[in-house]
Amino acid sequence: MIHLRVCFPILLSLVFFWQVANISGEDMSGAAPPQREYAVRCLIVTGEDYPGHKWRETTPILKSALERHGRIKVDVAEDLNVLRTDRLAAYGVVVMHFKNYDPNVPGREGFENLERFVRQGGGLVLVHFACGAFQEFKEDFVKIAGRVWDPQLRGHDPHGTFTVRIVDPEHPITRGMKDFETVDELYTCLTGDIPIHQVAAARSKVDGKDYPMAFVLEVDKGRVFHCVLGHDPQAFGPSQVQELFEKGCLWAARKL
Repeated sequence: MIHLRVCFPILLSLVFFWQVANISGEDMSGAAPPQREYAVRCLIVTGEDYPGHKWRETTPILKSALERHGRIKVDVAEDLNVLRTDRLAAYGVVVMHFKNYDPNVPGREGFENLERFVRQGGGLVLVHFACGAFQEFKEDFVKIAGRVWDPQLRGHDPHGTFTVRIVDPEHPITRGMKDFETVDELYTCLTGDIPIHQVAAARSKVDGKDYPMAFVLEVDKGRVFHCVLGHDPQAFGPSQVQELFEKGCLWAARKL
C-alpha cells in the first residue's frame, strides 16, 4: 500500500503534464487554417452568347473541368464589363466564354484592358464561339485571338460526331493524348493570318478540308490557347475535351 500511495501522485502529475502539452500544442489563436494554394487563379468571363449556346449550362461544366485536378481555382463573372476593371490583375488567366452583341459592352475600353492584360504576361483562353466576340473591331481582336469568326464563311459542319486529331503530340498541352471522337460543331468559319501553332484539328465531312480545333500563340509576354470545341454540355463530355481546356489553361499561365 505504501508503494501505491507513492506512485499515485506521480501518475497524476504525468497525466496533468500530458494534458497541458496537448493543449499548448493546439492552435488557440482562433485563426483560420491556411488557404490552399493553387497553381493558377482563373476568371471565366461569360453572360452573353449566341442564343443556341446555353452558357448557363456550359459554364459550370467548364469550371468543373478546369478545377478537376485541384491546380486551378476558378471564379466566374457574368458581367462582360468586368473586362473594363482592374480585377483582371488578380488572375493568371482569363477565359473568354462569351460572344458579345452590344458593341459598347464591354466596348473598346474592355477590349483594350484585356489586350493589355495579355500583352503584359496574362494568359488567355478562348472557348467555342468566343472567336465571334469583338466583331466591332475584329481586326484588333485577331491579334490576340489568332483566328476570328468570319460571318461570310460557312459556319460549321452539321452538328454531329467527328474525330479530333492530335496534330502535335509533343506539345505540353497535347502530350500523351490520342485522337478522339466528340459530338460538337466542327467550325469552318475562322479567318486570320496571324501565325498560330495547331495542336488539334478535324476534317470536315462537307468539304474534306482540315480545320483547326485547338491552337496556341504568344502575344508579347502573354500566352493564348484557343479551342473552338464546346457547343453544349454534351460537347464537354469527352475527358479529352476537358483535358484540352485544363492543360490549355495551365499552359497559358506558364504552369505547364
